[in-house]
Amino acid sequence: MSETESKADGDDALEIAVPSDPLAGHPATAYFWGHVAGSGDVSDDRIEVVTNDEESAQVLAAIAGGDLEHETTTRDYAHDTSITRTEDEYTLSIGADDGADAETDDSGLLGRSGALGLPVDGRGNYRFGAFSSHNRELLRGLLEGCGTVCFKSSSGTVGISFVHDDAELLELAQDLIDESPVETPYDDLSETSSGGYWFGVDDAAAPEFGTWLYEDCEETGLFAPSRRRKLERSLEQATAYDE
Repeated sequence: MSETESKADGDDALEIAVPSDPLAGHPATAYFWGHVAGSGDVSDDRIEVVTNDEESAQVLAAIAGGDLEHETTTRDYAHDTSITRTEDEYTLSIGADDGADAETDDSGLLGRSGALGLPVDGRGNYRFGAFSSHNRELLRGLLEGCGTVCFKSSSGTVGISFVHDDAELLELAQDLIDESPVETPYDDLSETSSGGYWFGVDDAAAPEFGTWLYEDCEETGLFAPSRRRKLERSLEQATAYDE
């Protein structure tokens, strides 16, 4: 039985098993910090992480504590600012007294004295060495935090890409992809029209990579159901396109 387990009660609620140390190497913490890096903001006394999936937001809250807020937002599409989209947005806010261990350790944010105790260095770069045994969960969190999955009707293929303002974070995502057991070519970084950066997984490799990324995720609950459904629909459309 894995260290992170799904345990359903009468309401089919998922209970997420997490380590006492939010920086310890563990599938749940790897998934959480992937989300934080992809769509979060870290300061000395607060973490805010944003997701469009309510169930994923609840999982992140179960891992790290904090308060959830829901709102509907309209924003520019990352690749083309002439296109806007409206979507639900769930923001998890974790203050210095809100961490999972706040009742037993009040030494600072998530039991740490400041941002340098979190998996970042003095320049704001993320340090993910503790999660090296859980690269799949870390990558899944990153994809759900700053990635896109789509069906490309022009070519009948599945598109998987990562978009972020921080080029170094995207280079880290590329390194994680290189270390995955699935051979996954990808593009070089390109600039977006909004001033950020992005890269895409090679279309021919996207189905195998996406399938590996979400394989067995039901066992842990560490995933966004809406994102997995989008991947599954895209794969089905690509298969039908080839027939």
